[in-house]
Amino acid sequence: MSQPWDYIAKLVCIGDSGTGKSSLTIRLCEGRFSSSHDVTIGVEFGSRIVPVGPPASVALDIDSDKYVRNGSFSSAFPNTSEDTVISGLPSPPRKAPDSQKKMKLSLWDTAGQETYKSITRSYFRGASGALLVFDITRPSTFISCTQWLQDLRQIAEDGIVVILVGNKSDLTGDDTKRNGRHVTRQEAEDWCRLNNVVRYVETSAKSGNGVERAFLEVAERIYRNIETGKYDLNDRRSGVKGFGATGGATAGMPKTVTLGLDDAMRRRSNGWAGNCC
Repeated sequence: MSQPWDYIAKLVCIGDSGTGKSSLTIRLCEGRFSSSHDVTIGVEFGSRIVPVGPPASVALDIDSDKYVRNGSFSSAFPNTSEDTVISGLPSPPRKAPDSQKKMKLSLWDTAGQETYKSITRSYFRGASGALLVFDITRPSTFISCTQWLQDLRQIAEDGIVVILVGNKSDLTGDDTKRNGRHVTRQEAEDWCRLNNVVRYVETSAKSGNGVERAFLEVAERIYRNIETGKYDLNDRRSGVKGFGATGGATAGMPKTVTLGLDDAMRRRSNGWAGNCC
């Protein structure tokens, strides 16, 4: 029987209250959207196993960090049709695909209220990735991102992978609405360049658009850091652990929790009372 995952990584969702952090986590873990969700008190937990590395990573095109206004990125991956041809054969042989690697994302959805900041900040320790979420219909939540990022980088390990997420893109169809877009994509991408954040992704927890992309971006960049030897997989502080690695549970990662997408749906149908996933 093959191992369920190759690596486990701790991710935190941070940002102001009401930006949709819990909805994004629920959408990823359970594949659903709830229009009413209790305010997060402290921290809630969920997890999801996702593919990392080739061949799945090819579709992400994350090697191109050049922002463009329509949100598309030019592919930096080689054309697979240009594989080496062995002479004498009627057609080029296809290279056998590498075994797909899998990463278990341990997701910590943090409260955005100032009241709980002393609690939520403690969960920044040992995180290898973060989704910094704001609401594109509320400029104040975008302005707050600078302080959230400063707090994160003061507490988390150096080099934590951060993605800026503009949520509620489903409300941008009509900018004349009171709750329409108030933060442009260009403003968000300029902020990323200014603050050394690797990527901006727009999402809609309601429709699901961009949600998996945001989490996969973080996972893939963590995986590439693993491949380059950036993390000590036996060090609890790194926020990353390999399957079967020694050194105990990563800080903030309960070893007994194995909540994937199917598990979440099954547990909820059986009456499991978790608040998040």
